[in-house]
Amino acid sequence: MSNLSSLYKSIEKIMWTDTGLNGDAQRIEQFAWMLFFKIFSDKDQELELMDEAYQSPIPAEYRWDAWAANDEGMTGDDLLEFIDRDLFPTLRGLDVSTGNRRALIVREVFAGNNNYMKSGGNLRKVLNKLNEIDFNRAKDRHAFGDIYESILKGLQSAGKSGEFYTPRAVTQFICDTLAPKLGETILDPACGTGGFLTAAVETLKAQATSVADQQELQKVQGWEYKPLPFLLATTNLILHDVEVPNIKFGDVLGRPLTDYKQKDRVDVVLANPPFGGVVANGNEKNFPDNFRTKESADLFLVLIMRLLKEGGRAGMVLPDGSLTGEGVKQRVRKKLLEDCNLHTIVRLPNSVFQPYATVATNLLFFTKGAPTKEIWYYQHRLPEGQKSYSKTKTIRRDEFQPIEDWWNNREESEIAWRVPIQTIIDRGYDLDIKNPHQAEETHEYTSAELLELLGQSFAKSKALLDTIKSAL
Repeated sequence: MSNLSSLYKSIEKIMWTDTGLNGDAQRIEQFAWMLFFKIFSDKDQELELMDEAYQSPIPAEYRWDAWAANDEGMTGDDLLEFIDRDLFPTLRGLDVSTGNRRALIVREVFAGNNNYMKSGGNLRKVLNKLNEIDFNRAKDRHAFGDIYESILKGLQSAGKSGEFYTPRAVTQFICDTLAPKLGETILDPACGTGGFLTAAVETLKAQATSVADQQELQKVQGWEYKPLPFLLATTNLILHDVEVPNIKFGDVLGRPLTDYKQKDRVDVVLANPPFGGVVANGNEKNFPDNFRTKESADLFLVLIMRLLKEGGRAGMVLPDGSLTGEGVKQRVRKKLLEDCNLHTIVRLPNSVFQPYATVATNLLFFTKGAPTKEIWYYQHRLPEGQKSYSKTKTIRRDEFQPIEDWWNNREESEIAWRVPIQTIIDRGYDLDIKNPHQAEETHEYTSAELLELLGQSFAKSKALLDTIKSAL
């Protein structure tokens, strides 16, 4: 593990010296396509050994072994020209008419990502470092999986790319709570870098006892519409032993809701849909009139309800803004409570997703097919003595243990409370219900209140000045 850690650090150092790479997001994208290609090529070799009839979708002269594997091979301007003018155009134009899923993955990855490096010498150095890893060795693959997780975490500080990373503790807790089983179809419709998908894959792998069971991993599927997270999620799943990751590249909100039929429905949905975002291309018109909104989180909630089978279950992250509000937001919540049993809302501290989002978030757990009769709320507290989460002090998986202990034997307490459905109906389906056992620590002032307070402050200051003047 330490050897691979130092190997990654040395790759980072090489990339720092290349003038074509600006910022963490570009460095991650550059490293990611090269890593993907190496992993894909190693898997090709393994498949060729296992099946004589197997053929790589990549033409012979463009495979890793032909141009990248030889440490003394092509370098400098020759290498740069080959990658920019031959490799990328060829892979972007791969024939996918036969329905070869592995060909499609390669084509989609290279269509959406770029070679930013300007030095062929630096490129050769990075390739040589990657050649030290054999992804067909389980030890290398699993050790690198942990390093890869830290690379994904690095996205938190890579500008807007942070939106694609959900803390590992959150993905693991939601997955453990939903407990997907072999044979079930599992979906993350906004999969980002694949955190929920890899948690689900590992859960199923622990249940697998045969080759047929291993094939069930293909039932873990994701959708992602941005090229970098799509690439990262695909690589992430290959690192977790999924031969052909079942991730669709495209905008899930770009299809009319009515297009999703019974055959598209799944048993389990795990998701942290984008929130605070404004949907593009008029995609809200793909939804019925009464649910049209520009808020992406609300549209994803409507979509998830549509995608669940009867009896299907979901665990998802939603911001406070989706729990309250009138108009469309209210109608979405009403539909959720009438079509599904929203049995649990875990309220998280608002620093869980720092530094790229400071809004308060919630974990919602619901099952489709029966209306909600009551909702249990559980307030997740920060560890003793900690004022907030940060990049260095992130939320940990073991912090969810008290919730798990409470889950199957629920009792009200200073951090858990139960709200009957009638109370929620009387509140206009407002789900933003604060802990009744605890005084509010902060008060959110309205603009009018702030102006009033400012006016009072000015009045006090004027009175004090008048007193001083009269004393003089």
